[in-house]
Amino acid sequence: MPTTVQNKTIGEIESLDSAFANLLPADAKIEVLAEGFQWTEGPCWVKEAGYLLFSDIPANLTYKWHPAEGLSVFAEKVGYTGSAPFLGPEPGTNGLALSPDGRVACCCHGDRCLKRWEKDGSVTTLADRYEGKRLNSPNDLVYRTNGDLYFTDPPYGLPKKEEDPERELTFNGVYQLRPEGTVTLVAREMTRPNGLVFSPDQKTLYVSQSDAANAIWNAFPVLDDGTLGPPRIVADVTPWKKDRPGSPDGMTVDTEGRLWATGPGGVYCLLPDGKFLGRINTGERTGNVTFGDDGSTLYICAHMYLCRVRTKVKMANW
Repeated sequence: MPTTVQNKTIGEIESLDSAFANLLPADAKIEVLAEGFQWTEGPCWVKEAGYLLFSDIPANLTYKWHPAEGLSVFAEKVGYTGSAPFLGPEPGTNGLALSPDGRVACCCHGDRCLKRWEKDGSVTTLADRYEGKRLNSPNDLVYRTNGDLYFTDPPYGLPKKEEDPERELTFNGVYQLRPEGTVTLVAREMTRPNGLVFSPDQKTLYVSQSDAANAIWNAFPVLDDGTLGPPRIVADVTPWKKDRPGSPDGMTVDTEGRLWATGPGGVYCLLPDGKFLGRINTGERTGNVTFGDDGSTLYICAHMYLCRVRTKVKMANW
């Protein structure tokens, strides 16, 4: 049973460049806030209300963590709403994102769609198909300030992944969803697109690839119509997968454009040109990160844990 904990830390913080010392307090630690989950993902700070939402995908539960109130269940069975038992290991919500007008959207593995919680508490389906074919299992999502929603669609929520007989698309795409509901495929060359985030000026979309044989972060230029140009590889961490658990997954970006990106063994801090500044080594498969509180606390979903690290930077466009 997941529980709130106090006075517990895990892992270590590792500097890879002298500049990293300016980004964290000297006594920064990886604090555990709650533990006992099956697989945490998709952290999203709800600024207006002052709390964090995150997913436990296998449990099909979306949790809330409030600094004063601790841990509680925010929603049950949103990722998969079917009456039959789900045959795969990951039925629940995954990535969560706050829209420009303050509503929370979510990627739903089991139902293979994007949904959004409305202000009255109801849930609306935003998209479930591309060109008439069902999506694979939307994984992560991010809004532009104009209301466009970008999301990745790897096969992780399908019981048999690429080999699942219910799969209708033959590729794992990156998509743009416009406010009026139009779904546009903006990239299909990545084998396992996963986490994504915009640069502070929203002219670049970073997308992680959680392919064990090609564990990279890509940077796509965002064109005037919102589609994407050819990508460049920001960094390749495939060699580090040999002795560290996990792959490139969720990420966030600070005001100076530095990426805080989950990868093998924890969270990597790197520059847009791929230079590594430091690592937050959770020692766990680490799924996703976001900033919260006043914009300078890094919240981390690491396997069975929800953690945080105090920083001296702020989330971009906070």
